[in-house]
Amino acid sequence: MAEMIKLAGADGFEFNAWHEQAFTPHKGGVIVIQEIFGIDRHVRADVERWAKMGYEAIAPAMFDRLEREFHAEHDDDGIKAGITHARATPLEQALGDIAACRDFLHKHGGKVHVVGYCYGGSLTWLAACKLTGIAAASSYYGSMVQANAALKPLCPTIVNLGRTDPGIPADDVAAAIAEHHGESVPVYIYEGAGHGFNNESPERYSAEAADLARHRTLELFDKA
Repeated sequence: MAEMIKLAGADGFEFNAWHEQAFTPHKGGVIVIQEIFGIDRHVRADVERWAKMGYEAIAPAMFDRLEREFHAEHDDDGIKAGITHARATPLEQALGDIAACRDFLHKHGGKVHVVGYCYGGSLTWLAACKLTGIAAASSYYGSMVQANAALKPLCPTIVNLGRTDPGIPADDVAAAIAEHHGESVPVYIYEGAGHGFNNESPERYSAEAADLARHRTLELFDKA
């Protein structure tokens, strides 16, 4: 059964994390990193999906130091609030909370993987490049990936982008990663999909792209 638990970050602060045990025989752990909208129904649904695929899953509430139980709607006010919180959260602090989730999952056995969307896609890329003890990482439409493309992932990593994403130039991101990593970091661009295509809100969801990206991510995690 899914539940909200508390974990201590590197600074000692206790943050909330949405946690669910694996439904099927335990294959390891997955850290699910939120979009800018907080631990909303979409994040919880993704945690459940990973649990059903055999992974103990946990989603840290990245903005707890700023606002407990923050979640925002996908409207102008919600986007503004989420961006404000994301910009006010130091990256090293965010990585410290991800590391706390890694350590928590490692105690239960198996390898630990990271998947993240939007804001979480950027943090997934940074976690793959800066944190040890991560077996594999799948970044979805992270706006900071291109600027940090020169960083070298410490684990097998893939990047998933929507072709029609207005804020992230997919071809430019792919070119930047190819320049530094050749073919060792696959970049998948989903035609007809925009930003947030894994999110099941009607205005963003692309079932075909989401299913294919999840298949590729599951294959990556299962092989790591």
